[in-house]
Amino acid sequence: MKKNYMARTVTEILIRLLFFILMPAAFSSGFLGIKLLFTSIGKGETLNIGSLWILIGLSVFTIVFGRFFCGFVCAFGTLGDAVYAASGFVQRKILKRKKQLSIPEKPTVVLQKIKYLILFVIAVLCVFDIYKSLSGYSPWDVFSRLMVFRLPGDAYWAGSIILLLILIGMVFKKRFFCQFLCPMGALFSLLPVLPVSKIQRNERNCIKGCNACRKNCPVHIKAGENILRDGECIACEKCIGVCPKKNLTQPEKKLIKNELFLLVIKAALVFVMGICLGFCRFF
Repeated sequence: MKKNYMARTVTEILIRLLFFILMPAAFSSGFLGIKLLFTSIGKGETLNIGSLWILIGLSVFTIVFGRFFCGFVCAFGTLGDAVYAASGFVQRKILKRKKQLSIPEKPTVVLQKIKYLILFVIAVLCVFDIYKSLSGYSPWDVFSRLMVFRLPGDAYWAGSIILLLILIGMVFKKRFFCQFLCPMGALFSLLPVLPVSKIQRNERNCIKGCNACRKNCPVHIKAGENILRDGECIACEKCIGVCPKKNLTQPEKKLIKNELFLLVIKAALVFVMGICLGFCRFF
C-alpha cells in the first residue's frame, strides 16, 4: 500500500512538473477562446472556429475525463499547490504550528461562487469590447509573461498587484485561484462529465460521520452528495486513496485497472493535444 502511494505521488509530481515546464500557456490559450467567443458575439461577427480549437479540445477532454486539466495540467494549479505546500512547511517547521492556517470550509463553499461571477463579468466585458483595454489588469497575462521569462512592464502594474494578492491567497488556501477566481474552472465545472469518469460513492457503505473524503478534498466536496457542487471536482482523486472502506470508485478503472497507467494515458493524450493545437512549448 505504501509503495503504491509513493509511486502515485511521484508519478503525479512528474506529470505536473512536465506540464508546468512544457505547457505553462495552456490556461491562457484556452481562456483566449472564451474571450474571442464573446467578443465575436458582441460584434455580431461570424465565429472563427479555428481560433476556438484549444477551448473546444480542453472542453471535450473535460467532458470525457473530468477536470483532469485542472487537477494535473494547469500551471496555475501546480503553482498554487507548491505555494500552499511551502507555506505548510514553514508553518510547521519554523513557526511550530501544529495546524496550518487555512480558510475554513463554510466560507470556502461561499467563496467558490466568485469564479462564476468573474466568468460572467468577463463575458459581458468581451461582448461590449471593453476587455481588451483591460489587459494590464489581467493576472494571468502577467503570469504568462513571467513563464516566458519576460518581466511585465509598467502597463501591467495592476495585473502584477493582483497576481501578488493571489499568491498570498495561495499561502492560506489550497487551490485558492482554482476554487475562487478561475474563469476556466467556472466553465469546466458547468460541463457534464461522462459517467465512466465520475467518482462514485456507495453511500450505504459509508461509515457514519467519517467524512475522510471531504476532509482530504482540496475543494471540500463529497462525491454524489450534492449534484450542484459535483462540478467542483478537479479529478485529483485524493478522496479515493483516503477512504477507509474503499468506497469510492471510477468505472474507467474497471476498464484499465492499472491506476498509474491510466494516469499516464490521460497525461499523454493532453500532451499530444497540446502539440497538435500549438500550446505545447518547444514543440
